[in-house]
Amino acid sequence: MLAAHIHDALDQVRKLQAFVIERNQFKGYSGKARLAAGVITLAGATILNAPRFPDTPIAHLAGWGAILALGLIVNYTAVIYWFLFNPDVRRNPVMLKPALDAIPPLAVGAVLGFALIRHNQFDLLFGTCLCLYGLAQVAYRRSLPRPIYLLGFYFLGCGALMLSLPGMRFTEPWPMAIAFAVGEIASGFVLIADQRRHHLEDDAA
Repeated sequence: MLAAHIHDALDQVRKLQAFVIERNQFKGYSGKARLAAGVITLAGATILNAPRFPDTPIAHLAGWGAILALGLIVNYTAVIYWFLFNPDVRRNPVMLKPALDAIPPLAVGAVLGFALIRHNQFDLLFGTCLCLYGLAQVAYRRSLPRPIYLLGFYFLGCGALMLSLPGMRFTEPWPMAIAFAVGEIASGFVLIADQRRHHLEDDAA
């Protein structure tokens, strides 16, 4: 009898833990938007690697700036759409709080990026950006599916490798494009699978 009560108590604790985790999950990011960002990166690298594209750091900086802008537009348009068309979020804007978790590492990345550009250290940009982007993913440890947290370490590893290997050139777009696109596309599939799981659970309920 005592064993049955203990089993019921543990089951209640597990359900409560699952409920808390579910409430803390951030659902504003779109898997499709992440997939699109990965594809945009590969398409942009194809253009940057074209024979007629100027082989200068300034030209490639402008190209990567355009890729970054498109990626941000795609991803944050999805967040805005989620906010505008989800009545629960409009009633409780604090649900947007996890989106702020990534701001510190991304802000530091922007500052370091400008500092490197100012000192003409273009070849260090890829590794630095990937490392800081990886830290941003790690910051979502409690608010996004666990594989996103693990992908943060993938980005950190790629960034560290690019900072360590000799001969990395800013005007060679493919190492950065492949590393980033693989991570973004994998993240997209993780978010899509998680969204489908939630839909199935809601339908079952």
